[in-house]
Amino acid sequence: MADRFAQLEQFVLERMGRTKLSSVTIALVEGDQVIYQRGFGLANREKGIPASPRSNYCIGSVTKSFTSLAIMQLQEQGLLSVDDPVERFLPLRVRPFGEDIRIRHLMSHTSGLPALAYLENVLRYHHGAFDRYLPMGGVDDMLSFVNGADDWVEAKPGERWFYLNEGYVLLGAIIEKVSGIKYADYIQEKILRPLDMIRSFHQREMAKQDLDMAVPYALDNGKHVASDYPWGQAEPDGGLISNVQDMARYVQMYLSGGKGIVSQASLDAMAAPAVRTPPEDVATGEPASYYGFGLGTSDFYGRRLVGHTGMMYVATAAMRFLPEQKIGAVVLANGTGYALANIADFALATLLGEDPWQIPALRTEQILDDLTGMYETYRGTFATTVRRKGDNLVLEFKTKHSEDAVTLVPAELDAEHPRFYTYGGGRRQVVEFHRRAGGVELIHERYKFKRIGRLPS
Repeated sequence: MADRFAQLEQFVLERMGRTKLSSVTIALVEGDQVIYQRGFGLANREKGIPASPRSNYCIGSVTKSFTSLAIMQLQEQGLLSVDDPVERFLPLRVRPFGEDIRIRHLMSHTSGLPALAYLENVLRYHHGAFDRYLPMGGVDDMLSFVNGADDWVEAKPGERWFYLNEGYVLLGAIIEKVSGIKYADYIQEKILRPLDMIRSFHQREMAKQDLDMAVPYALDNGKHVASDYPWGQAEPDGGLISNVQDMARYVQMYLSGGKGIVSQASLDAMAAPAVRTPPEDVATGEPASYYGFGLGTSDFYGRRLVGHTGMMYVATAAMRFLPEQKIGAVVLANGTGYALANIADFALATLLGEDPWQIPALRTEQILDDLTGMYETYRGTFATTVRRKGDNLVLEFKTKHSEDAVTLVPAELDAEHPRFYTYGGGRRQVVEFHRRAGGVELIHERYKFKRIGRLPS
């Protein structure tokens, strides 16, 4: 079994080292069995505590699937319908192009409102990265905030996907109004306890008592800085604390017909494509993706992949599963800087016996990394350095008197002849790379460069 996941473990450690994630935990499920679980790195750097499958992290927007699951439970009980107007439950005054925003629109991020960035503001202010303060203490504050955006709408409800954290805060308020209990208590009583997710919670008081709570870390000039979560300000949209052991049970619920939590029909409705998310990347070959109710779907080696990711500035999460193949992966980390969905997908490819390096995102990483280096023109008359910056490349030109940087955006990532584009002189310009005679050449404007060395690690 260890050999089966050796490549996965090397991949995780390499990405952690590259992006300085303090810890990562992972669990893989197959049907009702947890077939692999492990922690990497340190959950608490100050005390030298290693991560384990019990380590607790904030799962960020993976919480949205719990909120949607609660809505489906209430619909099965006849207490609401996903087709009900939100105004039936809350004094929401925004009516995009005169039409009602319905519960299903909040669940699928198709309200017609673009992201209002309340959570982005809350997180950055909380961590000292942004000076503007947004007072947000409860649903009344949220309603005042959203109702002020009635002239900010961009589409009719149901027409277009705009990821809207604010909508999930309103869904949490609907759950409270219909059920008569607080959102966090509802999730605890109706989902977490029945699934034996006994160490998952929303409350700060429980975090203080938890001996396996991973410390969330921000990076400041490459140094890990211990931080905390904005407790109480992001519950239905991103505030659940959990661990991969508990989350494995949650994934198994989706793979096993609901386990009495909800019906299979409700699970199918959650995963059914309600709207297409931004179109596939023609440069990198990313497949089309869709969003349902608190879950996203896409193609994965010709199979249906379902899941969600999460990011809370100092913690990240990914939950991914293939319903027909009955396998899934959960990955959690106490930091940001690398897409945990890539780790989850690497693991799922391993379980399927597929080549993980054919995953479009990982193939893109490989191609970009392999183009970096130091380049020179004929006889060293001119030089540039190619570095990776996220999913782009940057050409750096430095002399004793000046520095210039040109961003290269992928246009076609063919393995042998990748093409990028940039802008200069008011027009779009193509930049080409070619692999020839065992080396890499770069064509930029009127210059031809050859790579003379790799960047120091």
